[in-house]
Amino acid sequence: MSGIHGGVQVVGVRKRFGRTCALAGVSLDAYRGVTGLLGPNGAGKTTLLQVLATVMTPDSGWVRLLGYDPADSCDRTEIRRRLGYLPQELRFYPAFTAFEFVDYVAVLKEHTDRRARHREVSRVLDAVGLGTVAGAPIRALSSGMRQRIALAQALLGDPRLLVLDEPTTGLDPEQRLYLRDMILHLGEDRVIVLATHLTEDISALCHHVVVMNAGTITFDGTPEELSGLARGKVWVAASRHPEALRSWRTARGQFRNLGDPPSGAQLADPTIEDGYLSLLSAQVRKAVA
Repeated sequence: MSGIHGGVQVVGVRKRFGRTCALAGVSLDAYRGVTGLLGPNGAGKTTLLQVLATVMTPDSGWVRLLGYDPADSCDRTEIRRRLGYLPQELRFYPAFTAFEFVDYVAVLKEHTDRRARHREVSRVLDAVGLGTVAGAPIRALSSGMRQRIALAQALLGDPRLLVLDEPTTGLDPEQRLYLRDMILHLGEDRVIVLATHLTEDISALCHHVVVMNAGTITFDGTPEELSGLARGKVWVAASRHPEALRSWRTARGQFRNLGDPPSGAQLADPTIEDGYLSLLSAQVRKAVA
């Protein structure tokens, strides 16, 4: 297999919760570098990440992670030894200090030698810029700091596969830049799959982007290819165009319109956001037709 010990392969995965179909036959491959999952709320991104994190078992289809089969109990243990997972909402023990919480997770991840474990806990807290507040109780820390603690526990043991759900949530611009730089560096020699609502995260981080909607994959390609879906469909004008699929006011007071431009329109270079909105609009039109 190519990639890092096989990377991530997902074939025909389905998952239902009662009458709700969260994943409807999802297939994708992800190898070294950063793969971004983009999509509206309810698209199935978090469910897919939970499958990749071995938290959830699909109803059908198959998955291979780093060459291992998570359906096999022995393989699943090997995956978890090589996996770092940042869930969308990590439950903290607020009375714990940052160090105590990450140390607790390290124990759960089989770091049994106390001295070596404490070195590793200090390493990951330093990596996310929290070494100076390691002794502070979690309840006294900001939401951004808590998010970085959540990332620190995912980095324990230098995992080969990182599964990150909304990793930049709650971070200020400086923290977001710091985290993006770290993720890019980590992606040089491991597989990272992350979900985000932020197209700027996709632009800054990802060489591979997957768009999900209603439990299906509607796009799988590069960020440049996603932007290209809106080429020739974006124009700037002094007012909203009544037939535009989407139209919004920019900071300069102009309107950015998306759709079929009128004759003589001032075309603009498309962004990832334009391509994403164009894709979603096309899907809505198809569903209504």
